[in-house]
Amino acid sequence: MMEETRILLRNVGNMDPVSVEDFRANGGFQGLENALSMPAQEVIDVIIASGLLGRGGAGFPVGLKWRTVRDMLAKQKFIICNADEGEPATNKDRILMRGDPLSLIESMVIAGYAVGASQGFIYLRAEYPYLFPVLRQAMENARQAGYLGKNILGSGVDFEIALVSGGGAYVCGEETALIESIEGKRGESRFRPPYPGVCGLYDCPTVINNVETLANISVILKEGAQWFRSIGAEDSPGTKLFTLCGNLNRRGIFEFPMGISLRDLIYDVGDGVCGGELLAVQLGGGSGPIISASQIDIAMELDRIGPHGVSWGAGGVMVINDSHDILDIVENTLEFFADESCGKCTPCREGTIQLLRLIRKIKSGVGRMCDLENLEELAEVMMDTSLCGLGQMSPVPLLSALKNFNEEFISILEGGDVLW
Repeated sequence: MMEETRILLRNVGNMDPVSVEDFRANGGFQGLENALSMPAQEVIDVIIASGLLGRGGAGFPVGLKWRTVRDMLAKQKFIICNADEGEPATNKDRILMRGDPLSLIESMVIAGYAVGASQGFIYLRAEYPYLFPVLRQAMENARQAGYLGKNILGSGVDFEIALVSGGGAYVCGEETALIESIEGKRGESRFRPPYPGVCGLYDCPTVINNVETLANISVILKEGAQWFRSIGAEDSPGTKLFTLCGNLNRRGIFEFPMGISLRDLIYDVGDGVCGGELLAVQLGGGSGPIISASQIDIAMELDRIGPHGVSWGAGGVMVINDSHDILDIVENTLEFFADESCGKCTPCREGTIQLLRLIRKIKSGVGRMCDLENLEELAEVMMDTSLCGLGQMSPVPLLSALKNFNEEFISILEGGDVLW
């Protein structure tokens, strides 16, 4: 198997995850000490120079997001770590939080200092209750050692972190729904603008980054922006955590530089397809595109994946062998999103249900050729008009399957009672 480049996973399994002494022995808190020795704006400049892109799926430049919040005039600002991780086929963040929580804490303190925030929140997925004791103990140990709380390392900088449990809803992984949940409201997306960087939690400027994104911060401040840029691809520097799952001989969480090919992930890292031949791969999680076996010769970086109409999203790689039916896969994802829609906006609330009904109609053998056009038209309307990412992204598996496996849809329609 290809050798991993373990930067984010460097401490996982190699130390007591809540021990400050072990963490410092492995270079921990050096990034924070470096950050506190420079002006806050310079910290942001380092993040911008590193080229770090958000690891939650959108790939937005982290430094630019931080700069927006830094430039806002406000009495209070917040840092939120999105640890909801509700995307199907991804479970990388829990590995980081369980195996190296102090790196996350260090990075959140750095972020708070950089943008002028004194309070942070970790919004933890409800299905991860076993992580609460780990995070609480790590925070207490960091606080006792002077790396969290009041007057951190005698710098005059204050920063505290609170843990918040998610409500078990997929939509709360969307940043504005997450904010509503923290405020004690029902988890529903907000209309934007304003964006959280301007008006977020309690109407204050707020930085929201996911666990993997924040985990990069401490090591960038320790090793430098140019070091980080030397890893991975030119337009997508650094490493990425990939969740390999599905019909693979080797499954798990693996870390490789941006630019690794999907074929290598499947056949080298994953040790090939089990139970049959490769039929398809769904990238990025449940809301990601479904591509065919002929499309896997792509590099996992933004500028190369984009032209192919696919994205690495949250880093999920679900391999599907030819014992499965593509329409079953599409139906399964649509069932999930129809169930998880918060119902606030009509395109998502009604659209997910109608897409599911049309797919089931086609599968039953009584579909019409015009149903394919109806599917595409409805999906495009949802992507253009839905309020948040759930409604905007839930049609992606369907549209990609229609494009990449069109013959399967046509075959079912031609074999049934077709009405043209």
